[in-house]
Amino acid sequence: MMKKLITVSLLLLTVLGACKTEKKSFSIYAVGDSTMANKKAEVYPETGWCMVLDEFFDESVTVRNHAVNGRSSKSFIDQGKWQTVLDSLQPGDYVFIQFGHNDQKIKSPDRYTEPFGEYTKNLEKYVLETREKGATPILFTSIIRRHFGEDGKLVDTHGDYPVATKQVAEKLNVPLIDLQQITEKWVNELGDEASKKMWLWTEPTEKFPEGRQDDTHLRVEGAKEIARLAMENAKEQNLPFAIRLN
Repeated sequence: MMKKLITVSLLLLTVLGACKTEKKSFSIYAVGDSTMANKKAEVYPETGWCMVLDEFFDESVTVRNHAVNGRSSKSFIDQGKWQTVLDSLQPGDYVFIQFGHNDQKIKSPDRYTEPFGEYTKNLEKYVLETREKGATPILFTSIIRRHFGEDGKLVDTHGDYPVATKQVAEKLNVPLIDLQQITEKWVNELGDEASKKMWLWTEPTEKFPEGRQDDTHLRVEGAKEIARLAMENAKEQNLPFAIRLN
């Protein structure tokens, strides 16, 4: 009887161990601009939404945030930052791709791209090269800028860049999380005054004696809510990485 119990116990341990090892770990790489990027302590409470992304995943997922302030789809490539990501990518990883904010800057030739020209080509490059490494690309449209019109509703500031992103997603069959639409709905529901608590509207401090009235960048609360909304949408779409969400 004792031998049978020991045998059964060993079998159970083997099965449990097998189940545990089946949960293969992977990394999520974030490439994009300042709305995603890690921030220095000196600019707190400014927070990129991918700074808090790891809070939404279990321990088998590592978030590697390569997004950088001020970068466009063009300058991220030209400055070698995309190559750094490519060199690290492993089969089974994911790449979250969100550009557009800085691609609009026509007076900055090192960053500016035409939405249906170079911007589209750059997104296609990110997607195809990610797949060549055995990883999975996920496209994101840009989060909104907190810019309200006289009617009390948000005014679009991104023009054709979200449209171009959606077209690339459709053409190359890439999963898309439409953060522009998601954040527009959320912020319109909050309204002008309440949404300031999510963006970087801060009181005067020694470092920022006039305070900050920043309608592009997020506070901690806004970053967490956008990350939550993005991952809820991933669950709704049954995207593969969503099974690891807490």
